[in-house]
Amino acid sequence: MVKKRHFWLSVTISLLLRLALILLPKNLNLGSRPEIATPLTSLRRLAEGYWLKQLSLSPYAGSMYHGSPLLLSILGPLTVKSDGQNDHLLCSLVFVVADFITAMLIRAIGQKLQSSYSQSLRTLNLAKLLETSRNVAAGDVGALVYLWNPLTIVTCVGSSTSPIENLMVVLSLYGACSRLAPLAAFGWVMATHFSFYPAILIVPVILLLGNGLDAPPKKLFLQGNSKTNEKNPSNVTSHPRHMIRCFSWRPVLHFVLWASLWSFYVLALCSISLKQYGGLPEMLKKTYGFILTVEDLSPNIGILWYFFAEVFDFFRVFFLIVFHVNILFMILPLAIRLNHRPCFLAFVYIAISSMLKSYPSIGDTALYLGLLGLFINELADMHFSFFLFCGYVGVSLLSPVMHNLWIWRGTGNANFYFATAIAYACLQIILVVESVGAMLNHDRMLRKQVVASL
Repeated sequence: MVKKRHFWLSVTISLLLRLALILLPKNLNLGSRPEIATPLTSLRRLAEGYWLKQLSLSPYAGSMYHGSPLLLSILGPLTVKSDGQNDHLLCSLVFVVADFITAMLIRAIGQKLQSSYSQSLRTLNLAKLLETSRNVAAGDVGALVYLWNPLTIVTCVGSSTSPIENLMVVLSLYGACSRLAPLAAFGWVMATHFSFYPAILIVPVILLLGNGLDAPPKKLFLQGNSKTNEKNPSNVTSHPRHMIRCFSWRPVLHFVLWASLWSFYVLALCSISLKQYGGLPEMLKKTYGFILTVEDLSPNIGILWYFFAEVFDFFRVFFLIVFHVNILFMILPLAIRLNHRPCFLAFVYIAISSMLKSYPSIGDTALYLGLLGLFINELADMHFSFFLFCGYVGVSLLSPVMHNLWIWRGTGNANFYFATAIAYACLQIILVVESVGAMLNHDRMLRKQVVASL
């Protein structure tokens, strides 16, 4: 009860901190930071698109707005006062609520994961691992990491729509963990509609729906069952085979059906909203086309803007294909190796797409760091944790400094800012590699424990 009280106290303080920063005089100017607001997530661009639509013009005119017309219809009215002046206060309150719901969904996912994993360890006669002092409530840790992460806080306060996109991603994972196909399909369709890159999450979502939550490799159950039967042939149920989960296609088919229905519904609403402004072809060109062609080369914390600013136009299409296909090349190998841990696979996919997407922001980092907290017990022995922590802190502090030296003071150049982007990408690569390695080492440790217990 004491720990639960402390958890809710921490949640309340984190929300009050957001509200306090939102109500401060507007001198932080976070909405103009390239690390926070991108051409796809900037609330100022959304307000511009809504203003154009109010003037009976296409919201995509002028190459300012490149987001969803549904998001424009929902958040657009909240950006305008009755006297016509922009006001982002109500939108910021919506983002605070979105952060809270996202954190609660992460907590619920963590509780489901921990309960399922504990049951698997007991089945393998490894219940002693649950009694170690390092076994903590991963759901609470993941929720608090997401709420108290400075990157999440400044994204919420900094006039960015990333909290809405993060909510849809986590909603899809929660629906899949709960085997609620309509909810999982809704979250996946909306996340893909807003940002396009969450489309790759269909692999872990299908694995969650068809195969269940994260568990030790299936061969451990088979190995334990065979060894036990050899020692005691009369007791063939020591490791019941019903614990060895078989893939179920029924929830997957339900997911595909609901995803088709939600996609049709979303496209129909977008078509109605843009009926006078070019319809769906205009939306697809200005949203997905804008993402895939990397038209806006304004600085951000990614690496594509600098690369395509320097590359010859003759090679531009080739390198666009290379960068985008690079994400697809990693999907199948990771899915084969981590198919027994679909939630962890989703974290890896989100981290990789955050690193290679056209217009990344720190809101993407806040999401996968929150999901990383769900695996704190399995990744307790991960290497370079302190180095990664210091690296993320260093890049977060150096990035605005280098941007200021380049843009405002004129004492630096683009290489100063791009150096922080390269360091940021390297940190993400190290995080993905080390976390996957630590998870595989954890599986090897479980295998040794199972062999030793037989």
